[in-house]
Amino acid sequence: MPICRRSLLRLLAAVPAGAIAFGRASAQTGGPVSPLHDAVAAGDAGAVRRLIAAKVPLDARDARGRTALLVATHQDRVEIARLLIEAGADVNAKDAISDSPYLYAAAEGRLDILRLTLAHGADLAATNRYGGTGLIPAAHHGHVETVRILLGTRIDRDHVNRLGWTALLEAIVLGDGGPAHTEIVRLLVEGGADPNLADGNGARPLRLARERGQTAIAAILERAGARP
Repeated sequence: MPICRRSLLRLLAAVPAGAIAFGRASAQTGGPVSPLHDAVAAGDAGAVRRLIAAKVPLDARDARGRTALLVATHQDRVEIARLLIEAGADVNAKDAISDSPYLYAAAEGRLDILRLTLAHGADLAATNRYGGTGLIPAAHHGHVETVRILLGTRIDRDHVNRLGWTALLEAIVLGDGGPAHTEIVRLLVEGGADPNLADGNGARPLRLARERGQTAIAAILERAGARP
C-alpha cells in the first residue's frame, strides 16, 4: 500500500537532516533524490529500516537511473544492501550505463554484496555496457575471490563481449601478469574456460600471454593444451 503524505513527512523527520540536505544538493549532479536514496547515502541503516517498513518504493531511480540498492553497492554498505535485498529490492535493476547491483558488485569485488545478489536471483546472463558478464570485468580487475565465487555458479565461462574478449582474454590482455591475474587464469582454465578461444583478430590466449612476457600464465595455458 502506498505511503501517505503524513506518514512520509513523519519518516522524513526521522532521517538525519544532513542526509536530506545532501539529497537536495546532489540532485543536480545525479545523486540521491528520494528519502531512501538519502538514507543510503548517509549510511543510516535505521532510516532505511523505517522507510522499508513504510513501504516506500524500493526500486525508485535517481537522475542516473540508480536504485537505492545500487547506491549502497557503490558505497559498499553491506548492512544496508542486505536490508534492501531482503526487503525485495531488485538486484538486477540497471542504471543509465547498464550497471546493476549484481554487475557492479562483480566488477568491483564487493564480495559480501555479490553473495547477497547471487542468493537473491542475480541474472548470470546479464551484461554491462561493454556486453560483458560479471565474470569478465572481475577477471580484468584482478578480483580473485570474485572470480572464484562466480565460477561456482553456472555463469558462461566463454562469453564474448563487444570487444571480442572472454574473461580469460581480458585477464591476459588487460591484466598485469602478476600473481592475481595468474591465479585468475588458473581458476578460469580449471573452471572450464576454453584456452584456445581466440579474440576478434584470431589471436589465442597463449600467443597473447607470450607476447606480453607473462611466462607463468603461458605455462598454465600450455599445461591446459593451449595452442599459440
